Amino acid sequence: MPTFRRPALLLSAALSLVAQPLHAQPHITSPKEQFGAELGDDYFLANYQQISDYWRKLARESDRIVLREIGKTAEGRPHLMAIVTAPQNHARLARYQEISRHLARAEDLSDEQARALAREGKAVVWIDGGLHATEVLGAQQLAEMVYQLVSRRDEETRRFLDEVIVLLVHANPDGNDLVADWYMRNPVPTQRSLSGLPRLYQKYIGHDNNRDFFASTQAETENINRVLYHEWFPQILYNHHQSGPAGTVVYSPPLRDPYNFNLHPMLILGLQSVGAAMHTRLALEGKGGATMRSGGPYDGWWNGGIRNTATFHNTIALLTEMIGSPTPSRIPFIAQRQIPGGDLALPVAPQEWHFRQSIEYSITLDRAVLDYASRMRENLLYNIYAMGKASIERGSRDTWTANPRRIAAVMANAPAAGAGRTAAADSALWAALHTPELRDPRAFIIPSDQPDFPTAIKFVNALLETGITVKQATQPFSVGAKRYPANSLVVTTAQAFRPHVMDMFEPQVHPDVFPYPGAPPTPPYDIAGWTLAYQMGVQFDRPLEAVSGPFETLAVWNLAPPPGRVSGAADASGFLADRRVLNSVIAVNRLLLAGGEVMVLRAPLSTHATSWATGSFYLPVNAVTRAQVARAAQTLGVSFEGTRPARTAKLQRLRMPRIGLWDQYGGSIDAGWARWILEQFEFPFQRVFAPQLDAGKLNAKYDVLVFVAGGIPGVGGSGGGATAATPEPSNLPEEYRGQFGRTSVEKTLPRLREFLEQGGSVIAIGSSATNLAAFLGLPLENQLVENGTPLPRTKLYIPGSVLSARIDLTQPAAFGMSEHTDVFFDDSPVWKLGANARAAGITPIAWYDSKQPLRSGWAWGQHYLENGLVALEARVGKGKALLFAPEILQRAQPHGTFKLLFNGIYESVMP
Repeated sequence: MPTFRRPALLLSAALSLVAQPLHAQPHITSPKEQFGAELGDDYFLANYQQISDYWRKLARESDRIVLREIGKTAEGRPHLMAIVTAPQNHARLARYQEISRHLARAEDLSDEQARALAREGKAVVWIDGGLHATEVLGAQQLAEMVYQLVSRRDEETRRFLDEVIVLLVHANPDGNDLVADWYMRNPVPTQRSLSGLPRLYQKYIGHDNNRDFFASTQAETENINRVLYHEWFPQILYNHHQSGPAGTVVYSPPLRDPYNFNLHPMLILGLQSVGAAMHTRLALEGKGGATMRSGGPYDGWWNGGIRNTATFHNTIALLTEMIGSPTPSRIPFIAQRQIPGGDLALPVAPQEWHFRQSIEYSITLDRAVLDYASRMRENLLYNIYAMGKASIERGSRDTWTANPRRIAAVMANAPAAGAGRTAAADSALWAALHTPELRDPRAFIIPSDQPDFPTAIKFVNALLETGITVKQATQPFSVGAKRYPANSLVVTTAQAFRPHVMDMFEPQVHPDVFPYPGAPPTPPYDIAGWTLAYQMGVQFDRPLEAVSGPFETLAVWNLAPPPGRVSGAADASGFLADRRVLNSVIAVNRLLLAGGEVMVLRAPLSTHATSWATGSFYLPVNAVTRAQVARAAQTLGVSFEGTRPARTAKLQRLRMPRIGLWDQYGGSIDAGWARWILEQFEFPFQRVFAPQLDAGKLNAKYDVLVFVAGGIPGVGGSGGGATAATPEPSNLPEEYRGQFGRTSVEKTLPRLREFLEQGGSVIAIGSSATNLAAFLGLPLENQLVENGTPLPRTKLYIPGSVLSARIDLTQPAAFGMSEHTDVFFDDSPVWKLGANARAAGITPIAWYDSKQPLRSGWAWGQHYLENGLVALEARVGKGKALLFAPEILQRAQPHGTFKLLFNGIYESVMP
C-alpha cells in the first residue's frame, strides 16, 4: 500500500473507534465457534439445520436481526427469513414495510408525497442463496453474510444497517440438507463428493424451482412470492447462482440483449447501474475474473426465475453465476479471457481455487449491492414509485409496444434510410406502427361463462400470487357490444405491475438473433415464449378502450371457483359432467376412489337441457355419488346435470387405472413435474424405476406406463439416455436401493414391447420419450428434413415456444379439448406418416395445420412444420402407445394439454 494513503486510513480507523459505544459489545458467535470450521473451508458444508440453528443463536445475541418463518417447505421444514437492519429500524419495521409497499404500488400518491415517503423510508434489499442446492456456494455465503452484518462494527456496515433493511432468505432449505448431508457423509474429507445425489433437491422439480416464479406451484415459490409481492416489495433483489463461465470467476449484470419489451427503461438502466457498481467494487479490491453482457448466456428476455419475474415488478433484480466448491478446483486458462475489455475488465490468472475465495467474492458483491442501496436509498425508493406510476399511466391511455415482427412488416416495402427517404416517409412509417388496431389493451376480461372457468381461476390465482390486481364483476356488464356475466374477471393494465400483466396475456415476440448473416441463431437463455393464458387455455378478451363496471377488487391470495350447479338431482339415475372442465378429472378420481361408479359416453347424447359430447362423464347414482357430486360442485366448480339417459345411450365403464410413472435414481425433473400434476388431480400412481421395468411381468402390476424426457433411450443413434449398466453402489442408503440404473435398449425396451403386446398402454411425452417409436418400428418419418438431411438451425430454429395445433376431437385422447389448442414446442419431433401407416394401426391425434403456427416466442422457419404430426396413437399387439411430441406438461403450465395425459390414462382401461 502506498505510504501517502496511511494517514487517511489511520484517521478513518480512529474515527470508527470513537464511534463505538463505550459499553462492552455482546459476544457474537462466529461460524468457527458454531460449526468448528469457517464457512468456505475446504471439504466442509453446513446444512440448513445447522445454518438455521446458527441464525437463531445470532438472533438471541444481536439486536440487528430478527427471524421470521415465511412458511413451510415442500418437505415441511420451517422456511426462514433473516431481517437484518439497525436496531432503531427494527423498532419501526412495520412503517418501513408500509412505505415500501405504498411506493411499489404507486397508487393514490402524488409525486410530492412519494418523495416524502422516499426520504422517510429505508431501502429494502433481498439477498438469497441456495435456490439450486447443488450450487452450494449460495447457502454458505448467505450464512456468512448474516454473521458479518450482525457482527461487524465498521463505519460502512453501520451505514448499510442505518439505511437499508436486508432480507436474507434461504431459498431451498430441503435441498441444502440433502446436498450438504450427502457431501459430508464420507468421513474422509478428500473423498467427499457432490456427485451421485439420490433424488431431486426440491421434492418435485429440482432445478426447475427457479422456473416457477410466475406459476407459483411449489411451496417455496409461494413463500417467496408472498414476501416479495405482498409484504416487502424490495427495490433490489440479488439471486446467487453458480457456476461462472470457464476462465472467469463470476458473471454479473449488465445482461446481454434482448431485454423483454415490457420492461420499464428505468429497470433496464437500473440493472446496468447496480451491475456496474458490483464490477467496480470487485476491481477496487483486486478481485479479477468478473464478466458481463456477452461474457455469458444470460439475457433480459425470459420470465419465470426469481430474479426474472421480479424485474416485471419494477425490482432491480440481479443474478450472479460464480465458481466455487468445497472440493478445491481450478480456473483453466482460456486465452480469450486474458484480454481486458468492456465485458471483462480485469482478467484472472489460471490457478487452483478454494471455496473460501468464492465466499469472499460473494461477500464483496453483497456489500457492493448494499453500498449502492445505502447511498442511493432515496432514489431507489422514488424510482420504483416512478416506474409503477408510469405503468399506471401507460395502462390509462393509448400506447403501443413495438416488436420485431411489426417493424419488419412496416419496413418490408419502405425506402432505404438516408438521403432518399423524406421526413414525410419517416412520418408515414411511424404512423404505420401506431395504427389504432395495434394499440395495447387497456384490460383483459376473462368471461365466467367459458367452458372451463375453474382453470381460468387457477390462472388468475397465479396472477394474484405475484401481486397483480384483479377485479371481479358483481353483476353482468357490457364492454362495447359484448355482454359479460357476473363473476367475470377483469385485469386492467393501469397498475404498477403492468409489465407482468402484459407478459402473462400477450404473446412474446422474440427477435431473430443471428450474430451475422448465415450464422446459426444465438439461443435464448431459457425459453422464448410462455404466455401463460395461452398455455392454460384461458379464454379472454383484450379491449383497447377503458373498461368500467360493477367491479370489486379481489383481496384474496387464492380465489375459489364459483360453485358449480347441480340440476335435475331429485329423480336422477345418474349425473353428467362436461369433460371440457379439467377439474372434472378430480371429481371422477375422488368418486372412483370412494367406491363410486363412472361411465363414459361413447356417442353424443342430448338431454332436455344440454347436448353432451362424446367422452362426457356419466356418474350412476349409488350410495356415494350424490355426496361426491355435491362436494365437487361446491369445491371444484364442476357442474352436473341429473338425468335418466335413454336406453340407446352408449356408455362404457371406467375403472381407476393402475398407473406407473417412470422415474430414475437421482431424480428426473420432468418426472417430478408429472408426479406433482398427477397428485394435484388425485390420480393414484406408483413410481417405476429401471430395475422394476427390466424385471418384466409389467401387465400384472400396471395398466399404463407414463414416460417423460429421459425415460426412453435412443435407438440406433436417435438420441436418448442409454448407458452401460453399472452395479448398484454398496453404500447406497436403504430407501434408494432398487432404484439405481437406467433404462436401456437391450433390457428395458423389450419388456415394454411385451407390456404393449399383452394389452398395456404406454404414454410417451416429449422428444426423447418418443424414441419409443423407433424401437417399435412404427411407420413414421421425420418431417423436419430436406433432401434426406435434418434441417440445420439456419433454416429451422424453434426454442421453447407456444404453437397452435389442430386436434382431432373424435379421438378419445382428445376428449374435452379445443379444436385448436396451444402446445409447448421445445426441440420437439414432428412426424409424417410413412407408407401404410394407417393400416399398421397409426391414428393421428394432432398436427400443425398452418404455415405459421407460432403463437408466442420464436419460430424461425416455422413453415416447415405445416401438416406435421405431433400426437398419435399406435396399436401394438393388444395394447396401444400414445406419443405426444410437444411438452404437454411443461413446468405444470399448459393446462390446455393436460387432458392428453389424463385421457390417455383413462383410455388404458377402456375396451
